[in-house]
Amino acid sequence: MKKNIIAMNASIMIGLGSILAAPSAYAESLSDLQQKKESIQEKRSGVESNISDTEKKIDNLHDKQLTAEEQIAAIEAKIAESTKKIDAKNAEITQTKKEIEALKEEIKVLKERIAKRNEVLKERARSFQETGGDVNYLEVLFGSSSFGDLIDRVGAVATIAEADRDILKQHELDKKDLEEKQTAVEKKLASLEVAKAELLEIQKQQKQQKQEKADLVKKLKQQTKKHEDEKMGLEEEKANLAAQETAIKSAINLEQNRLAELEAARKKAAAEAKKRAEQAAAQAASQAASQAAESKKQSSSSGSSAKSSSSSSPSPSSSQSSSNVSQVPAVSSGTFTRPSAGYVSSTMGERWNKQHAGIDIAASGTVPVVAAADGVVSRSYFSSTYGNVIFVTHSISGQQWTTVYAHLSSRQASTGSVVAKGQQIGIMGNTGHSYGQHLHFELHKGAWNYSKSNAVNPLNYIPN
Repeated sequence: MKKNIIAMNASIMIGLGSILAAPSAYAESLSDLQQKKESIQEKRSGVESNISDTEKKIDNLHDKQLTAEEQIAAIEAKIAESTKKIDAKNAEITQTKKEIEALKEEIKVLKERIAKRNEVLKERARSFQETGGDVNYLEVLFGSSSFGDLIDRVGAVATIAEADRDILKQHELDKKDLEEKQTAVEKKLASLEVAKAELLEIQKQQKQQKQEKADLVKKLKQQTKKHEDEKMGLEEEKANLAAQETAIKSAINLEQNRLAELEAARKKAAAEAKKRAEQAAAQAASQAASQAAESKKQSSSSGSSAKSSSSSSPSPSSSQSSSNVSQVPAVSSGTFTRPSAGYVSSTMGERWNKQHAGIDIAASGTVPVVAAADGVVSRSYFSSTYGNVIFVTHSISGQQWTTVYAHLSSRQASTGSVVAKGQQIGIMGNTGHSYGQHLHFELHKGAWNYSKSNAVNPLNYIPN
């Protein structure tokens, strides 16, 4: 009997030791949550740094774009100036061509005049040839009837000779003037044509420069758009990390409350175990002091043991009432349950030259969407791409998971709320960047990020 009492005391102390040691395991769970919180804060800091770097890139691209646009404006001003010069040269060329046409008329008249002079000179030459040249003048002089007549005839001969010399002189001057005018006009026209060609070449280069700058601006705008999209994604990632940090804080509070309840239960259990141990020790002392009445005490002890064994602590029973909801999938026993009814219309992988980071489940009618596991809603909002979307953060066996439920027609779980596995959180829909009613479901082993590098195939974790 004494051995039995000692064994019972040892059993009670072992149980008490296990109760006292239990909080350390839960403390490790709480420590894991704290580490996850610190990890998310570190990621947020990294994302903020990336956003800052992206903003600097965008500002730099804006500066380059502004510089290029200013250069285009300057080139356009130069093109306008060269166009004015070309127009001026065209006007000069037109005027010069008119001068050429007028000169052609003068040349025509001059040629007629030269032709008449040539006839007079030819006639004069024929006369010289027939009469021997100066003989004509001598005959004129010797044929005078008086001295006065001689003087008159000498004057006439001198006048004729002077006229001949004037004709020859004017003839030479007209020919020289004609040649000079032709040379000057042709030179001027050639010079204008060269100047115009140079201006056209300059303008061609200016237009080419303008096109190059326009191409540069187009490229800069494309790069800016790319970085702005990246910034939007990073900002969304930052918002999701902030939401996940809030969810982790909520999970930490829940864990602390749970630990507080466990600590209270532990203290109560320890007090009861201590009381039982004291009662057992007193009973052993009483049995040792009354050796003579051992059989009677054993009978009494057996009676009290029977009474103790007959009393049992009531076991709580829970009844779960379930209502049949149309197209609500049954909650599976695995880590994750199926988020909605329907068929898998698109799997994870390459789609439309982009990575499809989850699966699509399609069905018609009013289709409820449920949480795939216990967790905390980190975000519940409307996204331009996801439409109505809910992010849920889960902590399962020390591992953080994130599930995403997108394109919902309505959301029934708000940011910060605690959801249970299989609890309805929304209705399948067709919002955001979507074609036809379906649920886009993502599963991330860790936090959600813009590149979706933590995404895993949901079909490997949920019932098909």
